Amino acid sequence: MHHTYETLKSGSLQEVRAAIRAGAYQSHTAGLGRGYLQANLAIMPSTYALDFMRYCQRNPKPCPLTGVSDTGNPRMFTMGRDIDIRTDVPAYNIYCDGKLETSVSDIKDLWTDDMVVFALGCSFTFENALEKADVPVWHIDNNKTVPMFRSNIDTVPSGPFSGKMVVSMRAIPEDRVDEVIAISRRFPLAHDAPVYWGDPAGLGIADIANPDWGDAAPVGAGEVPVFWACGVTPQVAIETARLPICITHKPGHMLITDVAEDAENPVMTFTNP
Repeated sequence: MHHTYETLKSGSLQEVRAAIRAGAYQSHTAGLGRGYLQANLAIMPSTYALDFMRYCQRNPKPCPLTGVSDTGNPRMFTMGRDIDIRTDVPAYNIYCDGKLETSVSDIKDLWTDDMVVFALGCSFTFENALEKADVPVWHIDNNKTVPMFRSNIDTVPSGPFSGKMVVSMRAIPEDRVDEVIAISRRFPLAHDAPVYWGDPAGLGIADIANPDWGDAAPVGAGEVPVFWACGVTPQVAIETARLPICITHKPGHMLITDVAEDAENPVMTFTNP
């Protein structure tokens, strides 16, 4: 059975995960699994895992580390009772030697017993709080993927990992920017407060109507473009690192965990299966 975004928006977390696992839903996850932490992914051979963990520690805003798997175990048991990282993301990007080779809907054939999974917090998590406060979120209302841009902000390197910070943009009514900053600051595991707001040129963004990832979103009269650090930042670092193989989520297509969106500690205490 094929599932649409509209039907899953009102579905339970279990229904959303089952649809994704079955390959019946392969699109973006903004607005799905409301109330639960969403995560960006980076999956790589264990040889590179310590350097990548340091990269996340040195760049906590774009790379808020929420989970790390045991080597070779695709079950993210600290983030959900039954998560299987090989099937529970709508779409994955496959990088070989730093180049994006293809996108797939599961990675069962690519998984090896040497892989380590990193889960990083996602701004989709705090969007639920924005909606509860009646702040309009254009890409959710219009079934689009949030626009994302390469910025001119350098990240702190670690080993082979380095590169510019990626930012996501949401147009916010001018009189509500301070409120939105305060709301998002409550979610340090979801990129925390914005890194910038106002003229995109200040971030080195030449054309806000032409994002590097996602869909263009309008900035209307009386609105201000507000930019958050984005979990696509590791994908830029992975391109730079030129790992022989690395797997990420496709931008906008997240892992939805069992962790509450406002959890202070993202580690759950399920038994390792």
